[in-house]
Amino acid sequence: MPDIIEKARRIKLLVLDVDGVMTDGRLIYDNFGDEFKSFDVQDGYGLALWAKSGLKSVIITAKKSRIVSRRAKLCRITKTFMDAHDKGVVYEKVLKIFKVSDEEVCFIGDDLIDLPVMKKAGLAVAVPYSRPEVKALAVYTTSAEGGRGAVREVVEIIMKAQGKWPA
Repeated sequence: MPDIIEKARRIKLLVLDVDGVMTDGRLIYDNFGDEFKSFDVQDGYGLALWAKSGLKSVIITAKKSRIVSRRAKLCRITKTFMDAHDKGVVYEKVLKIFKVSDEEVCFIGDDLIDLPVMKKAGLAVAVPYSRPEVKALAVYTTSAEGGRGAVREVVEIIMKAQGKWPA
């Protein structure tokens, strides 16, 4: 844990994948083609505390979804990038927009499309059901599953390392 704590102290920006990280990865459709996603309330509150402390957060997801836009707004996510099929390119834009370096970014991912960002982020995090290639690049793998508190776990680690977690 000491290496993770040291990396966590430098983090200024949290970058998140959605499916498999903020959700359990299942995609549910009804007979009309409407999509349903399940999000964790504790993840949401953790993200709200993150924003309240002045830290920034970003979603980079390959899908385009009104549900994700709504969740991002509720969780006070700073910026959302959808339909991002080359996450590495979007990540480079994010660095410029937020004026941060790789070492100041924590990224949570789970699948192959996340590898370009996992390779660069200062604190690369995987969730338990991540692909083996993602886990191999991760500095940390959460105890909690995606969509079941993984984001909150990471938020708490970083905020506690920085002395920003509420007493």
